Amino acid sequence: MLSNKFAQYLVQNGYFDLETMQKAESKMKKYGGSSAGALARVLEIEFGAPHDLVYEALAIHYAFPTFKKTIEEISDSQLEACKKILDNMRRDSDEDFKKRLLYHKIVPFGLQKGNRDILRVLTSDPTSKVIQEITTRTQFKRLEIFWAPLKTIEDIIERVAPQKNEFLQLLEDAGQIISDVGKDESNGLDEQELDEEINKSLLVNLYEGCLIEAVRKDASDIHIIPSSKNSVDIFFRIDGKLQLWFRQENTPPEALLAVVKDRSNGVDRFERDTAQDGFAQRLVDDHLIRYRISILPIVSSEYDRRFESVVIRVIDDRKVITDFRKLGFQEQAEREFLKSINTSKGIVIVTGPTGSGKSTTLMAALHHVINPGVNVLTCEDPVEYVIKGARQLKISHKMTFEQAVRSILRHDPDIVMVGEIRDKITADTAVKLANTGHLTFSTLHTNDAPSAITRLYKMGVETFLLAYSINIIIAQRLVRKLCVHCRRPLSKESWEAAMAIGVSLEDLEAGRIYEPVGCPKCNGGYKGRINVAEALYFYPEIKAEIMRSTHDIDEDRIRKIAESKGMLSMRASGIDRMRHGLTDLTEVLYVTSEG
Repeated sequence: MLSNKFAQYLVQNGYFDLETMQKAESKMKKYGGSSAGALARVLEIEFGAPHDLVYEALAIHYAFPTFKKTIEEISDSQLEACKKILDNMRRDSDEDFKKRLLYHKIVPFGLQKGNRDILRVLTSDPTSKVIQEITTRTQFKRLEIFWAPLKTIEDIIERVAPQKNEFLQLLEDAGQIISDVGKDESNGLDEQELDEEINKSLLVNLYEGCLIEAVRKDASDIHIIPSSKNSVDIFFRIDGKLQLWFRQENTPPEALLAVVKDRSNGVDRFERDTAQDGFAQRLVDDHLIRYRISILPIVSSEYDRRFESVVIRVIDDRKVITDFRKLGFQEQAEREFLKSINTSKGIVIVTGPTGSGKSTTLMAALHHVINPGVNVLTCEDPVEYVIKGARQLKISHKMTFEQAVRSILRHDPDIVMVGEIRDKITADTAVKLANTGHLTFSTLHTNDAPSAITRLYKMGVETFLLAYSINIIIAQRLVRKLCVHCRRPLSKESWEAAMAIGVSLEDLEAGRIYEPVGCPKCNGGYKGRINVAEALYFYPEIKAEIMRSTHDIDEDRIRKIAESKGMLSMRASGIDRMRHGLTDLTEVLYVTSEG
């Protein structure tokens, strides 16, 4: 029986089934909550329920009026009124409170005139306690609260109070004031003049602005590359593709590199002849973002200069997927993956090239199995994300990756994640853990799932150990998702190429296969990424085939057995994504090309 009235309402009106709601209510009580807002948060965060579905139901249940217009349906005069209220609030209360409102997606949207003005407020969560602070922190003492879809509120904020990058604003206001720096014959550049250059220029603002903008543009990496002796390019990797963000002219690359080094931890500014790794962290939009910095010396046509390339990985904990279902695996792959991790032993391997989403998949899998009753150990180099409930080993010159892997066996683990199976030592350790009753997660760099078996065999793992220690091998790639706002059915001149890879004429004629166009809401026709994957579950027939192998693993035979059991190949997975309008022919061809 459900005790929460909102829970009862959700079941009675068909939003969720009784079993799901009982689990959600139990989880809510475990966290010490009892309100409708607490239940809504549990449903969204723990059960992956869509935000708008849950909070609109909450608004209707508690008789809050709703505002369901899109940004295109809102008049300019109404948006201007909203902007005016926010500007007045900035004068009448502190700026921090205004930022807090917008951060919590709460927008003062209009006034109802009368004896006492009533402020109309739009929110995606009518139960937010921040709303009530408006009456104590501003001149508005009466409120009328409307629920609105999250996208509508985000679009309004973008129009009336866009986020400003103060560092880039300073740079723009000052203009380009970078000058040439003198050369020291023995060292390429004069260090004293370089210091003066950094101090008098706005390169610090450029660098800090770059760190902020990368987060806001959802970039995974920042690349800082010398393009000539007096210019440097800054690229962002967005949805897997490098895009030029800014070119700094009339500036020696060494000057910007010196700023990067000065404002990073763990690197030596005056070292230019060896690889360096450092880190930094910044508070961006009220969230702590970490940056992993890699610096490499590179060759240049400027023989008297020592140029370096910088790549900065943006580590944003908000991007960590903790709900396994949000990974978006296809039905059979998800079912077999869950079956493989909901056990007490065996190895789960995720394989693919760098940047294919292996770490994201493993993080979600780990979050699915972590609970207070198990000892979870991870061994990664480097550690990117902090995993609540896991003990993450710290790699250093005093404890190498290999030493850490060996030490895991003596630390009473239940579940282990080895960041990568690199060699025979890590392979043997993973197998030993699996065969002594431990669930083990790891990654490999191979092109597909069957070739991962060959790789382990060539590392020296015996076939009988391979057959009976591995639960599943997932091979995956990431493809860019088509923008739903501007995609269009595939043009007829591309039909032949689509059918050559297995797309049916029926799907093409029905307009189910799309191509990118490009609009203001996306990046050249794409927005976000999704995986294509093949899941090689170790059925008895697969194990028997591996056991029969004497000199080499017959990958083709293993693939045929797996596909007869329903495994989608990487390309078949990609075609299925195309059939659902999620990606296009170019992306699938790119990530599944052979040879």
